[in-house]
Amino acid sequence: MMTNSMKNKKIKLVCALATLLWIAVSCYKDQGNYDITMPTTPVVHGLDTLYNALVGDSLIIEPMIEGLPKEQLLYEWRIYVPEAVRPELNSYQGAALRIVFGLQAKRYTARLTLTNTENGMKYFYKFHIQGNTAFSKGSLVLSEDDGVTKLSFIKPDSTIQPNIYESINREILPVGPRHIHYLRNQFTGNTPLGYWVITQNGGVRLDVNNLQKEAVKPGTLKDNFFLAPTTLQVGSLQSHPQGVLMGVINGKFYGGTTTTWDQSNTYGMFGTYADGDYTLAPQFVMSVINNNFSIIAFENNKKQFVRLNIYGAPMYFGTQYTPVSSSIFDPTKLDMELLHMVQINNSDTYAYMKSIDGGIYELKFNVNFNGPFTFTAAHKRLFKYAEFIDQDTKMLCTRNGNIYIAHRNRLFRYNPISEQLTALNTTFNTPISMLKLDDDEQTLIVGAGSSIYYLDIQVGRDGDLLGQIQGIPGKPIDMTWRK
Repeated sequence: MMTNSMKNKKIKLVCALATLLWIAVSCYKDQGNYDITMPTTPVVHGLDTLYNALVGDSLIIEPMIEGLPKEQLLYEWRIYVPEAVRPELNSYQGAALRIVFGLQAKRYTARLTLTNTENGMKYFYKFHIQGNTAFSKGSLVLSEDDGVTKLSFIKPDSTIQPNIYESINREILPVGPRHIHYLRNQFTGNTPLGYWVITQNGGVRLDVNNLQKEAVKPGTLKDNFFLAPTTLQVGSLQSHPQGVLMGVINGKFYGGTTTTWDQSNTYGMFGTYADGDYTLAPQFVMSVINNNFSIIAFENNKKQFVRLNIYGAPMYFGTQYTPVSSSIFDPTKLDMELLHMVQINNSDTYAYMKSIDGGIYELKFNVNFNGPFTFTAAHKRLFKYAEFIDQDTKMLCTRNGNIYIAHRNRLFRYNPISEQLTALNTTFNTPISMLKLDDDEQTLIVGAGSSIYYLDIQVGRDGDLLGQIQGIPGKPIDMTWRK
């Protein structure tokens, strides 16, 4: 016998099934013929992806909009400035962006936002602005003129502005020029961070925009220490891809800090040196494998190659590596003086060393200082061209395995595999004071006398003269550039 409760449940079930059937039939009959009006999307013409703006000059961006009436749109322009204290000051209203560009000579992300006032729809258009100054493109040449350090700017049209540092800063540079570095953080889109002019006992940091000596960030090498030594004797310094200096000062290895934002005033400053009992030769090689950095250096007192690693900061490990093929030579027991050291493609390393009896030896080796920490000797042989190697010799190598050697006024290409030495076609009447490679390594840049020479070293070329810039005050020591 069916109870009232059971009857009610049955009635509810029948009603539910009927409802589902009605919905299904309704959906089947619905053919989807809807009259839908999509909102009109504005079409923007004349908005480029990149604008070059001269610092202190007008920047005008005035795109054309189609699809919607101009009066129906709201325009908002925003430039994203990471260093800005008040970001709202870099937002603008209006159909055109018309400003005096007062930001730095950096690349900024920007966005145009269009708002349809009738329905509230927003449309976003991204672009970039590259700030430039009169010094955004060109070369800086560090030279020495009768014991006075000079800095000159070479414009893209090859005209020279000599003594540019003195003209802008109303002072002279420290004596004993060594290097000039253009520092940029390659891990943040090559963000320009500054120029460093390095001298024998100090250095000066310049703003990349105007070449003025830094007033807010450390302006001198001594100021770049959290706790500076009493005296500074610079061996050599190199630029790390994160935009800081690393190298040998007072025989110890220092590395600029990278643990803060690269726009911080303390970014790149030196803390304590890599702890250890050692005195390094000025020459060292910085290697990178899979973004792991290591340093090959030479300990002057113990006459041995030593290992340093960059684990946030430089750390000294000495001879904590395993010598391989030590019958060729033992890297921990070398009774010789290091003269020069070059490395090809983060791999084959060549050291030119002077023995007690005055002989010049070429040592070839490979290291793995990122684990399992090995030092593999390849050969040790008397260098066939010892007359061209001394402390004043200039030497650099290319990725294709050639080593360029400049001795006095003579310039050679040396193949360490075949031991072939070839004199380049361009000759010099004065001693060569500088050797550099252009970025593509197709051009060798030579400083001699008061000139800079550009030589063709492409495959099949033997250093034919491509061009010459005259009028450098004194002899060129080093140079850098922005393209």
